[in-house]
Amino acid sequence: MIIVVGTVEVAESDRGRYLESRRDQVARTLDETGCIDYSFAADATHPDRVRLLERWETLADLQAHVAALRAAAPTTEPVVSSKYTEVSVYEATPVDGAL
Repeated sequence: MIIVVGTVEVAESDRGRYLESRRDQVARTLDETGCIDYSFAADATHPDRVRLLERWETLADLQAHVAALRAAAPTTEPVVSSKYTEVSVYEATPVDGAL
């Protein structure tokens, strides 16, 4: 399993608009081959922070997703600029019965 964890910081006043701007992308991505989970969420303690969580069956599935995002036509919706973005990719093995 591939896990992607990200942090995006935007102006506090833009966080709701940023999350809304990702709604269609999330819906489309959830239908992609190998996508287990894909979400953007407001951070509970930082009003300017958004968390990204993705789970993919394989690295190839994630790479196909990224290639499709890069190849997509530019959006016409207003863009919310980020102050900071960090994304990390991990290969993980589920541990059954650990908790």
